[in-house]
Amino acid sequence: MNFVIAAGLLDVDPGLFVWILITFLLFILAFSKFAWKPILGALSQREQSIKESIEAAEVAIKKAEQITKDNEAALREAEAAAQRIRKEAAEEAEAIRADRVEKTKEETAKMLEQARATIEAEKKKALDDLRNEVAELAIKSARIILDAEIDETKNKKLVDNFINDIPKN
Repeated sequence: MNFVIAAGLLDVDPGLFVWILITFLLFILAFSKFAWKPILGALSQREQSIKESIEAAEVAIKKAEQITKDNEAALREAEAAAQRIRKEAAEEAEAIRADRVEKTKEETAKMLEQARATIEAEKKKALDDLRNEVAELAIKSARIILDAEIDETKNKKLVDNFINDIPKN
């Protein structure tokens, strides 16, 4: 009878086990001798470049934050300067306006004073002209009266009364 021994998946073959163990140990030895140091060096180098990249990124972030702060400060300063310039311009415009108003008032006052002086001078001239004309009329009247009447005392009284009444008119 032929017995066929069925090898199962969980059956262990001691010869195969020894060869697998020897091969694995040789692989580990070769791997540790030839590949382990270069792999560790590459990993260490990669880790170092990642650290440097992270540090560079952190430095760049700090620089960007500082630039942002500087820009915000410059913007605030520019806004303050603009506000100050607007305020100064408004104050200057108000001062110019007030100065112009004052000058206009002064010019108007001068013009009024000149007009009053002119009116007063014209009034005096008109009164003087009127007095001269009244005096001439009085003299003419007196001649007429004198020619009509020769009473000198009466005529003098009339002329004096007439002249005294002139300032009242």
